[in-house]
Amino acid sequence: MIPYQRRTQMLQLLEKSEVVSLDSFCGELKNVSESTVRRDLKTLEAEGQIILLRGGGARLKKGSYEVPMNSKSIKNVNEKEGIARYAAGLVKDGESIYLDSGSTVLRMVKYLRNKDITIVTTNAMILSEIQEAKLKCFLAGGEINVSSASILGTKTNSDLSGLYFDKAFLGANGFSDKAGISTPDIREAEKKKIVFRNSTETYVLLDSSKSGKNTLTKVFELGEATIICNEETDMLIASGNYIIAK
Repeated sequence: MIPYQRRTQMLQLLEKSEVVSLDSFCGELKNVSESTVRRDLKTLEAEGQIILLRGGGARLKKGSYEVPMNSKSIKNVNEKEGIARYAAGLVKDGESIYLDSGSTVLRMVKYLRNKDITIVTTNAMILSEIQEAKLKCFLAGGEINVSSASILGTKTNSDLSGLYFDKAFLGANGFSDKAGISTPDIREAEKKKIVFRNSTETYVLLDSSKSGKNTLTKVFELGEATIICNEETDMLIASGNYIIAK
């Protein structure tokens, strides 16, 4: 099992239980040594995903937890599919677009495969989706967040600062009156703001399960970028800048 798979499985265990002990991790992760589990836990702590407890246990870091990409991909599947299909329909041949990290944005790719477009992305999962596709794709450089499969950091921001897009499609972890459109990772917020400044049109793909949720870092105020959602709410109506995917 590669480190990404191990750490994703560890985060999935923590989603199910408030606290998981070191012995429980070792029992669930077959043929993985205690020393390897300890190293993975320290890595996840350094990424801001978890809090280590005395005795070797761990719990999720509330308010800043980035749900693992594998877990995101199996939640609210129908809603995400509808949002992704609608968003892809907004893209025209000849355009240059940005695709963010996130499971809903990734679902757009299958609807874009045969379009004559250029994609710039920080979604590390895209490589398996573009085999034999007509489109042209550029992957920005930087550090890979193994949990969210997102490329981010100083190098990423530098690459994106010199690029300009007809349309950008972003992911996020929550939207609310109080926190606007938000993400648990400060680096993700910085990246999204750069893309927003460099895009003619910016869309944020958010299914209704994220409505009313606040995470650590505000990216935009409601209304600054167009939200594409599966369900109309009073909050979206008040923002004045949204599309309901149909």
